[in-house]
Amino acid sequence: MKNVKNWADSVINSVSSVILGKEEIVKKILTAILCRGHVLLEDVPGTGKTMLARSLAASFGGSFSRIQCTPDVLPADILGFSIYNPKTGEFRFHEGPLNRNIVLIDEINRATPRSQSALLEAMAEGQISIEGNKRTLPELFFLIATENPVEFEGTFPLPEAQKDRFFMSLKMGYPDKIAEGEILEAQRRIGHPVDDVQPVTSSSEIIELQHNVLDVFVEPRIREYILSIIQKTREDGQVLLGISPRGSLALYKSAQAYAAIDGRDYVIPEDVRELVVPVLCKRLIVTTDQKMKGIRPEDVIQTIVEELPVPVLEG
Repeated sequence: MKNVKNWADSVINSVSSVILGKEEIVKKILTAILCRGHVLLEDVPGTGKTMLARSLAASFGGSFSRIQCTPDVLPADILGFSIYNPKTGEFRFHEGPLNRNIVLIDEINRATPRSQSALLEAMAEGQISIEGNKRTLPELFFLIATENPVEFEGTFPLPEAQKDRFFMSLKMGYPDKIAEGEILEAQRRIGHPVDDVQPVTSSSEIIELQHNVLDVFVEPRIREYILSIIQKTREDGQVLLGISPRGSLALYKSAQAYAAIDGRDYVIPEDVRELVVPVLCKRLIVTTDQKMKGIRPEDVIQTIVEELPVPVLEG
């Protein structure tokens, strides 16, 4: 899987020219892209969520659009709409910003539930329905959404069904002192740093690599390890809703892609352990009393992983 590793390294290097110290976050996002999944970036303001999404889009070189969510954004603003032409007596369709290779949904929790639901079909099936007609989105379609979890005025929390549509949920976190010092120096300019990012890949290359990662070998003991983690979430007394089969499939596929990015054609237990929280945390719901105690879904998942024996692979 050297071709996947070389591709990932080139994108990570490109994005790292703008976003410093977040190589592991970029690596996980590339994992989701290889699995044809979508990513939710959830973190406090000012940590670089939007800049990361923009630099990724610039590195991919495909068509890009940004949707800034506000409470007055309508589904038609996202999907597109038809306008009547009195001269021809026909309706002409104007496609919305969703019909692009890379779509940034900025502050998704500021859009109303009606507008949020307009994204579900696109994320799950790669198509949209408008005025009774289905329109297919580009074969390479990647949606990255940002969410501010600490500001609740004028926001509409994402329903659990929509959180489950996101392949992975990530937190940027604050940069360390050294990286933040480099950021201060790098920003001593008039133009935006993203303007300097050049494409290092193409849509056709990404689509080819998406097929390649399906050939990554998953040893039966690794598969059993994944199933054991999923089963434990359904049996845990702290959990109101365990992980669905969609979640187990996401963890399986992500481990394949993560291994390929590391240049391997086989999965190891560390791949699963590295991805289990970002892939599963938004798919698991803890009981109300556990929430009141401060227990988070990621805490439950981490405990399950630590308690389960790690499979030992031969050779």
